[in-house]
Amino acid sequence: MSDNQHTEHSVTVDAPARSVYDLVADVTRWPAFFAPTVHARVLEHRDGRERIQLWAYANGEVRTWTSRRELDPDRLRVDFRQEVSTPPVAAMGGQWRMEPLDEGRTRLVLTHDYRAVDDDPAGAEWIARAVDRNSESELAGVKRIAEEHARLDELLLTFEDEVEIAGAAPDVFDFLNRADEWPERLPHVDRLELREDVPGIQHMVMDTRTADGSVHTTTSVRVCFSPTGIVYKQTQVPKLMTAHTGEWRLDEGADGVRLTSRHTVLLKPSAIDGVLGAQATIADARSYVRTALGRNSLATMGLAKRYAEALTRG
Repeated sequence: MSDNQHTEHSVTVDAPARSVYDLVADVTRWPAFFAPTVHARVLEHRDGRERIQLWAYANGEVRTWTSRRELDPDRLRVDFRQEVSTPPVAAMGGQWRMEPLDEGRTRLVLTHDYRAVDDDPAGAEWIARAVDRNSESELAGVKRIAEEHARLDELLLTFEDEVEIAGAAPDVFDFLNRADEWPERLPHVDRLELREDVPGIQHMVMDTRTADGSVHTTTSVRVCFSPTGIVYKQTQVPKLMTAHTGEWRLDEGADGVRLTSRHTVLLKPSAIDGVLGAQATIADARSYVRTALGRNSLATMGLAKRYAEALTRG
């Protein structure tokens, strides 16, 4: 067995080290902040240690793995080690380190050590490309968000809509999962292309018609957890957004299913004038996005309700 390979990437961030640390430490927000990350779950958290599961792009493919992390806010570092890796990765770990340069500037360092399955050279080369590409993207994401930290609460929008359904969770899930049938089922969807090369990982291209009649094309990746829900991330977003992630969550009870739609949007301030006019504000953009996304989600949930309840009635 050969020694692990080691890499180091870094970037200078015009933000205090503690603000940078807080962004890295909160893995639940990575899908909105980091381009490669599709979904993140905290499986365990206790005394500064946590176990997480990530779904992320690696060289154009969505992979998943579980890792253990040690969070050290005093030393401004986060250590990580993959617990269950996905081939060609046999082992991987590393560290996020925040080095204060002064009160308002930080050198952010991201290191990795890794080994390929069977020390295969082709596997090692694949990992090296993925680590380089994702590290550069993640560091750029932290830099961008940290330097907007003063108005992050304005730019980040999270909201939910829900509906009660007197039906079965598998039927509701089937309606949401079969997105290839949405152009026939949903009036606001003009076109949808669906690809599912790996079971439970869906890639979508969708044309959506808005209230003013214009059509927006988005691309998304979805992770499907039958029959409890679907999470997704748009990889091509409308002009007003820097990022958009979402979730369809099904909670089954004695009387049926509660279907919840959750959206998290990171607004793009530079696009507001071009989309909403020169007088529009961030508050206007928040209201516009909330209304547009909520309208489409409620329409989808209403039709999912009708579909599942019809099946229940037989």
